[in-house]
Amino acid sequence: MTDAAPMIRFSGLHKAFGSNRVLRGVDLEVVRGESLVVIGGSGTGKSVLIKCVLGLVQPDSGRIEVEGRNVTTGDRDTFLSRFGMLFQGGALFDSMPVWQNVAFRLMRGPGRLSNEKARARALEKLRRVGLGADVADRFPAELSGGMQKRVGLARAIAAEPEIIFFDEPTTGLDPIMSGVINTLVRELVVEMGATAITITHDMTSVRAIADRVAMLHDGVIHWHGPVSEIDSADDPYLRQFVGGLPEGPIEAIR
Repeated sequence: MTDAAPMIRFSGLHKAFGSNRVLRGVDLEVVRGESLVVIGGSGTGKSVLIKCVLGLVQPDSGRIEVEGRNVTTGDRDTFLSRFGMLFQGGALFDSMPVWQNVAFRLMRGPGRLSNEKARARALEKLRRVGLGADVADRFPAELSGGMQKRVGLARAIAAEPEIIFFDEPTTGLDPIMSGVINTLVRELVVEMGATAITITHDMTSVRAIADRVAMLHDGVIHWHGPVSEIDSADDPYLRQFVGGLPEGPIEAIR
């Protein structure tokens, strides 16, 4: 943990869905400009964590602060304008051409851009993720999975946010395209000076993207520390997860 003031702080966060207690007291800090990767098995609450920040899920108790401010107070639109999000499944609008998907937020709400300026910004961001202007007027269904993921990434950075969330950025991609996406994510976070939280169970992504890693299991953070320490840490949960071991404290679903 660094001495810098946290950009995002989770304190005693709890969330249950019926009898399923997903988060059971999460305490975690993310420093400004840091790339934190949250790891853990499927269904451990990784995505619920970032949905709580964005207000898509309301925690049952606990507190989430961004630069010391409770996320449940103040103007919601102004607050959300600070965030960018790459969704796990891409979440592109099938009925819109690529450039409108990328510029979706730029053309809505306060400070919205004209169509001409929004398209120019969209083309700029598409170029940054390795896609040419010829892609702009195509529809998502005409693109490969890797191209769709890059469009989603261009949309996530279109408004030049301070904080970016990446939800399973390489899901469904082959190893080569996964490497491309991992490299882009890391480069963009560094270039923008953004604070990033990535949710993944892909250890290749962890090593490529993370400054620091937090392991979420059974609703709490079992281990957190620099990515350079994940192979030497003595936490049994982390060792089993990183090594992909069938035996250990984490029960495999048979």
